Amino acid sequence: MSMDAAFAGSAALARAAIRSGQVVGHTSGLAGRHVQGNLVILPADWAAEFLQYCEANPKPCPLLAVGEPGNWALPTLGDGIDIRTDVPRYRVWRHGQLVDEPTDIRALWRDDLVSFVIGCSFSFEQALADEGVPLRHIAQGRNVAMYRSAIQTVPAGRFAGPMVVSMRPLRAPDAERAAEITGRYPRVHGGPVHIGDPAAIGITDLSRPDYGDAVDVLDDELPVFWACGVTPQAALAAAKPEFCITHAPGAMLITDWLNHQMAGH
Repeated sequence: MSMDAAFAGSAALARAAIRSGQVVGHTSGLAGRHVQGNLVILPADWAAEFLQYCEANPKPCPLLAVGEPGNWALPTLGDGIDIRTDVPRYRVWRHGQLVDEPTDIRALWRDDLVSFVIGCSFSFEQALADEGVPLRHIAQGRNVAMYRSAIQTVPAGRFAGPMVVSMRPLRAPDAERAAEITGRYPRVHGGPVHIGDPAAIGITDLSRPDYGDAVDVLDDELPVFWACGVTPQAALAAAKPEFCITHAPGAMLITDWLNHQMAGH
């Protein structure tokens, strides 16, 4: 039995596997009915500005939960979640520079840290699969391809920067269906921000994603781009807080929420 099949129905089992080190890579397809979230952890003196940034940019940064300072639990998202251990791989940043990618951040935890969990497109991928829209990166066991685009986010305080987008290649009829389906899920990025020519949004080479894994775009397919929750990592790199933590792209927090609960909100 594959790892994905073993934890397909249980967010709690998937988190336990992550916590024990059995899962250290991307979580696409893992506990596929459950909402997954991107993670940003910041010192409290940066938290208010980051909250404003998310509120100003709901397409790439749809907030699912904000933790209390110093508290690693997120009870609204799941029973027993420990944000210090329940993400497969983290990224540690100091003054805008990536310095480490640990699988556990208990040794780095501080009493002033505030956790933000942001909606993830992995949630609408289940809706696409349920309606027969093929997703090549899942079929190939890869992380989704993500790119820094020329679309600029709305600045807030010290935060600004480009929108990161995720790309899924689809034939034109599937692209149209995918836009309609994902438009029902605004809390997990909603519909696409662009379909077609990547150069129109500043992407010059689809074979070289900034994050994730490249997939082929066939001659009869269009690249379809959605806003991505990795966007804050570009803003954090520009703002250069003295210390912050994010998830590694594709390595998400798996919540107890179900994807269908995100529809229509």
